[in-house]
Amino acid sequence: MKAAEFQAIYVMWLRQMKRFIRSKSRLVSTIVQPLFFLLILGSGFRVATFEGVNDYLSFLAPGIVTMAILFSSMFTGISVLWDKQFGFLQEVLVAPISRFSIIIGRTLGGATVALIQGVIILLIALGLGVEISGVFGLLLTLVFMILIAFTAVGFGLVIASKMEDFQGFQLIMSLLIMPLLFLSSAFFPVTANPTMKTIAIFNPLFYMVDGLRGSLVVNVATVNHPLLDLLVVVVMCIIMMGAGSYLFSKSEV
Repeated sequence: MKAAEFQAIYVMWLRQMKRFIRSKSRLVSTIVQPLFFLLILGSGFRVATFEGVNDYLSFLAPGIVTMAILFSSMFTGISVLWDKQFGFLQEVLVAPISRFSIIIGRTLGGATVALIQGVIILLIALGLGVEISGVFGLLLTLVFMILIAFTAVGFGLVIASKMEDFQGFQLIMSLLIMPLLFLSSAFFPVTANPTMKTIAIFNPLFYMVDGLRGSLVVNVATVNHPLLDLLVVVVMCIIMMGAGSYLFSKSEV
Protein backbone atom coordinates (compact mmCIF):
# COMPACT_ATOMS: atom_id res chain seq x y z
CA MET A 1 0.00 0.00 0.00
CA LYS A 2 1.35 3.43 -0.98
CA ALA A 3 2.08 6.21 1.48
CA ALA A 4 -0.81 8.22 0.04
CA GLU A 5 -3.22 5.41 0.96
CA PHE A 6 -2.02 5.35 4.56
CA GLN A 7 -2.31 9.12 4.69
CA ALA A 8 -5.89 8.90 3.38
CA ILE A 9 -6.78 6.33 6.04
CA TYR A 10 -5.30 8.55 8.74
CA VAL A 11 -7.09 11.68 7.46
CA MET A 12 -10.47 9.92 7.35
CA TRP A 13 -9.91 8.52 10.84
CA LEU A 14 -8.78 11.91 12.15
CA ARG A 15 -11.81 13.63 10.62
CA GLN A 16 -14.16 11.27 12.44
CA MET A 17 -12.34 11.89 15.71
CA LYS A 18 -12.43 15.67 15.31
CA ARG A 19 -16.14 15.61 14.52
CA PHE A 20 -16.72 13.56 17.64
CA ILE A 21 -14.67 15.83 19.88
CA ARG A 22 -16.26 19.00 18.54
CA SER A 23 -19.82 17.66 18.75
CA LYS A 24 -20.48 18.00 22.47
CA SER A 25 -24.20 17.29 22.05
CA ARG A 26 -23.46 13.95 20.38
CA LEU A 27 -21.07 12.94 23.14
CA VAL A 28 -23.56 13.89 25.84
CA SER A 29 -26.56 12.23 24.19
CA THR A 30 -24.85 8.93 23.45
CA ILE A 31 -23.56 8.68 27.03
CA VAL A 32 -26.59 10.02 28.90
CA GLN A 33 -29.07 7.55 27.38
CA PRO A 34 -27.12 4.38 28.32
CA LEU A 35 -26.27 5.96 31.67
CA PHE A 36 -29.97 6.58 32.26
CA PHE A 37 -30.74 2.90 31.65
CA LEU A 38 -27.83 1.81 33.82
CA LEU A 39 -28.73 4.02 36.78
CA ILE A 40 -32.52 3.93 36.64
CA LEU A 41 -33.10 0.33 35.58
CA GLY A 42 -30.04 -1.00 37.36
CA SER A 43 -30.95 0.65 40.64
CA GLY A 44 -34.69 0.25 40.34
CA PHE A 45 -34.64 -3.47 39.53
CA ARG A 46 -31.65 -4.39 41.68
CA VAL A 47 -34.02 -5.97 44.20
CA ALA A 48 -35.91 -7.86 41.49
CA THR A 49 -35.52 -11.61 41.16
CA PHE A 50 -34.76 -13.25 37.83
CA GLU A 51 -33.78 -16.84 37.19
CA GLY A 52 -29.99 -17.13 37.28
CA VAL A 53 -29.52 -13.45 38.17
CA ASN A 54 -28.03 -12.63 41.56
CA ASP A 55 -27.38 -8.94 40.92
CA TYR A 56 -29.47 -7.19 38.26
CA LEU A 57 -27.01 -4.31 37.82
CA SER A 58 -24.23 -6.75 36.93
CA PHE A 59 -26.61 -8.53 34.57
CA LEU A 60 -27.69 -5.25 32.93
CA ALA A 61 -24.27 -3.62 32.50
CA PRO A 62 -23.05 -5.69 29.49
CA GLY A 63 -26.32 -4.98 27.65
CA ILE A 64 -25.96 -1.24 28.24
CA VAL A 65 -22.33 -1.28 27.09
CA THR A 66 -23.45 -3.07 23.92
CA MET A 67 -26.24 -0.53 23.40
CA ALA A 68 -23.82 2.40 23.77
CA ILE A 69 -21.45 0.92 21.18
CA LEU A 70 -24.26 0.11 18.74
CA PHE A 71 -25.85 3.55 18.77
CA SER A 72 -22.50 5.30 18.55
CA SER A 73 -21.39 3.12 15.63
CA MET A 74 -24.54 3.98 13.71
CA PHE A 75 -23.37 7.59 13.45
CA THR A 76 -20.89 6.38 10.83
CA GLY A 77 -23.83 5.73 8.54
CA ILE A 78 -25.29 9.16 9.29
CA SER A 79 -21.94 10.78 8.52
CA VAL A 80 -21.91 9.05 5.12
CA LEU A 81 -25.35 10.49 4.32
CA TRP A 82 -24.24 13.90 5.56
CA ASP A 83 -21.15 13.84 3.34
CA LYS A 84 -23.27 12.71 0.38
CA GLN A 85 -25.69 15.58 0.79
CA PHE A 86 -23.06 18.29 1.18
CA GLY A 87 -20.69 17.07 -1.53
CA PHE A 88 -17.73 16.09 0.63
CA LEU A 89 -18.01 12.41 -0.27
CA GLN A 90 -17.93 13.19 -3.98
CA GLU A 91 -14.73 15.21 -3.55
CA VAL A 92 -13.12 12.37 -1.63
CA LEU A 93 -14.14 9.69 -4.11
CA VAL A 94 -12.61 11.52 -7.08
CA ALA A 95 -9.29 11.87 -5.25
CA PRO A 96 -6.41 9.68 -6.51
CA ILE A 97 -6.83 7.15 -3.70
CA SER A 98 -8.69 3.87 -3.54
CA ARG A 99 -12.18 3.62 -2.11
CA PHE A 100 -10.86 0.83 0.07
CA SER A 101 -8.65 3.33 1.94
CA ILE A 102 -11.64 5.62 2.43
CA ILE A 103 -13.68 2.72 3.82
CA ILE A 104 -10.88 1.67 6.20
CA GLY A 105 -10.45 5.21 7.50
CA ARG A 106 -14.17 5.74 8.06
CA THR A 107 -14.55 2.34 9.69
CA LEU A 108 -11.61 2.85 12.04
CA GLY A 109 -12.87 6.30 12.97
CA GLY A 110 -16.42 5.14 13.68
CA ALA A 111 -15.24 2.09 15.62
CA THR A 112 -12.78 4.15 17.68
CA VAL A 113 -15.47 6.64 18.68
CA ALA A 114 -17.85 3.82 19.59
CA LEU A 115 -15.20 2.09 21.69
CA ILE A 116 -14.43 5.29 23.59
CA GLN A 117 -18.07 5.67 24.53
CA GLY A 118 -18.39 1.97 25.35
CA VAL A 119 -15.35 2.14 27.65
CA ILE A 120 -16.81 5.19 29.42
CA ILE A 121 -20.03 3.29 30.17
CA LEU A 122 -17.99 0.25 31.22
CA LEU A 123 -15.95 2.32 33.68
CA ILE A 124 -19.14 3.84 35.11
CA ALA A 125 -20.60 0.33 35.55
CA LEU A 126 -17.45 -0.80 37.37
CA GLY A 127 -17.67 2.28 39.55
CA LEU A 128 -21.24 1.33 40.47
CA GLY A 129 -20.06 -2.01 41.80
CA VAL A 130 -20.16 -4.43 38.86
CA GLU A 131 -17.67 -7.19 39.70
CA ILE A 132 -15.53 -8.34 36.76
CA SER A 133 -14.53 -11.95 36.26
CA GLY A 134 -10.78 -11.31 36.04
CA VAL A 135 -8.01 -10.03 33.78
CA PHE A 136 -8.65 -12.58 31.03
CA GLY A 137 -12.35 -11.83 31.17
CA LEU A 138 -11.67 -8.10 30.85
CA LEU A 139 -9.42 -8.67 27.84
CA LEU A 140 -12.07 -10.87 26.20
CA THR A 141 -14.61 -8.14 26.96
CA LEU A 142 -12.49 -5.62 25.05
CA VAL A 143 -12.29 -8.05 22.11
CA PHE A 144 -16.07 -8.34 22.08
CA MET A 145 -16.42 -4.55 22.23
CA ILE A 146 -14.09 -4.12 19.25
CA LEU A 147 -15.97 -6.73 17.22
CA ILE A 148 -19.35 -5.21 18.12
CA ALA A 149 -18.13 -1.77 17.06
CA PHE A 150 -16.86 -2.96 13.68
CA THR A 151 -19.98 -5.05 13.07
CA ALA A 152 -22.26 -2.10 13.80
CA VAL A 153 -20.18 0.23 11.62
CA GLY A 154 -20.41 -2.28 8.77
CA PHE A 155 -24.17 -2.52 9.20
CA GLY A 156 -24.44 1.28 9.21
CA LEU A 157 -22.49 1.42 5.93
CA VAL A 158 -24.82 -1.17 4.39
CA ILE A 159 -27.91 0.90 5.18
CA ALA A 160 -26.32 4.28 4.36
CA SER A 161 -25.10 3.05 0.98
CA LYS A 162 -28.70 2.42 -0.08
CA MET A 163 -30.30 5.58 1.36
CA GLU A 164 -30.27 9.31 0.74
CA ASP A 165 -32.03 11.00 3.67
CA PHE A 166 -31.26 11.21 7.38
CA GLN A 167 -34.83 10.71 8.56
CA GLY A 168 -35.22 7.41 6.73
CA PHE A 169 -31.90 6.15 8.06
CA GLN A 170 -32.75 6.98 11.66
CA LEU A 171 -36.21 5.45 11.31
CA ILE A 172 -34.85 2.18 9.94
CA MET A 173 -32.18 2.05 12.64
CA SER A 174 -34.81 2.51 15.35
CA LEU A 175 -37.13 -0.08 13.82
CA LEU A 176 -34.33 -2.64 13.55
CA ILE A 177 -32.08 -2.05 16.53
CA MET A 178 -34.52 -1.45 19.39
CA PRO A 179 -36.60 -4.66 18.94
CA LEU A 180 -33.43 -6.71 18.46
CA LEU A 181 -31.91 -5.11 21.55
CA PHE A 182 -34.92 -5.92 23.73
CA LEU A 183 -34.89 -9.52 22.43
CA SER A 184 -31.16 -9.95 23.02
CA SER A 185 -31.26 -10.55 26.81
CA ALA A 186 -29.80 -7.07 27.32
CA PHE A 187 -32.51 -6.11 29.83
CA PHE A 188 -33.90 -9.43 31.03
CA PRO A 189 -32.91 -13.11 30.71
CA VAL A 190 -34.45 -15.05 27.84
CA THR A 191 -33.84 -18.51 29.26
CA ALA A 192 -37.06 -18.62 31.31
CA ASN A 193 -39.28 -18.49 28.22
CA PRO A 194 -38.74 -21.17 25.53
CA THR A 195 -40.22 -18.94 22.83
CA MET A 196 -37.96 -16.03 23.74
CA LYS A 197 -34.94 -18.33 23.81
CA THR A 198 -35.79 -19.63 20.33
CA ILE A 199 -36.11 -16.09 18.98
CA ALA A 200 -32.80 -15.14 20.61
CA ILE A 201 -30.98 -17.88 18.69
CA PHE A 202 -31.71 -15.99 15.45
CA ASN A 203 -30.93 -12.57 16.93
CA PRO A 204 -27.34 -11.44 16.18
CA LEU A 205 -27.35 -9.00 19.11
CA PHE A 206 -28.02 -11.87 21.50
CA TYR A 207 -24.58 -13.37 20.88
CA MET A 208 -22.94 -9.98 21.42
CA VAL A 209 -24.69 -9.36 24.74
CA ASP A 210 -24.39 -12.96 25.95
CA GLY A 211 -20.70 -13.13 25.07
CA LEU A 212 -19.94 -9.77 26.64
CA ARG A 213 -21.82 -10.75 29.80
CA GLY A 214 -20.08 -14.12 30.06
CA SER A 215 -16.69 -12.47 29.63
CA LEU A 216 -17.14 -9.48 31.89
CA VAL A 217 -19.32 -10.41 34.84
CA VAL A 218 -18.62 -13.03 37.49
CA ASN A 219 -21.33 -15.43 38.69
CA VAL A 220 -23.97 -14.57 36.10
CA ALA A 221 -26.00 -17.01 34.04
CA THR A 222 -25.35 -17.07 30.28
CA VAL A 223 -26.82 -19.23 27.54
CA ASN A 224 -23.64 -20.00 25.60
CA HIS A 225 -19.97 -20.25 26.43
CA PRO A 226 -18.26 -16.90 25.69
CA LEU A 227 -15.94 -18.51 23.13
CA LEU A 228 -18.93 -19.84 21.18
CA ASP A 229 -20.47 -16.37 21.21
CA LEU A 230 -17.11 -14.98 20.13
CA LEU A 231 -17.02 -17.28 17.10
CA VAL A 232 -20.51 -16.20 16.03
CA VAL A 233 -19.68 -12.50 16.49
CA VAL A 234 -16.46 -12.86 14.48
CA VAL A 235 -18.42 -14.38 11.58
CA MET A 236 -21.04 -11.62 11.78
CA CYS A 237 -18.30 -8.98 11.86
CA ILE A 238 -16.67 -10.38 8.72
CA ILE A 239 -20.01 -10.53 6.89
CA MET A 240 -21.10 -7.01 7.87
CA MET A 241 -17.73 -5.45 7.15
CA GLY A 242 -17.53 -7.22 3.80
CA ALA A 243 -21.06 -6.22 2.82
CA GLY A 244 -20.63 -2.64 4.02
CA SER A 245 -17.32 -2.23 2.19
CA TYR A 246 -18.68 -3.70 -1.04
CA LEU A 247 -21.88 -1.63 -1.09
CA PHE A 248 -20.03 1.57 -0.18
CA SER A 249 -17.49 0.99 -2.95
CA LYS A 250 -20.34 0.53 -5.44
CA SER A 251 -22.44 3.46 -4.22
CA GLU A 252 -22.98 6.47 -6.44
CA VAL A 253 -22.82 10.06 -5.22
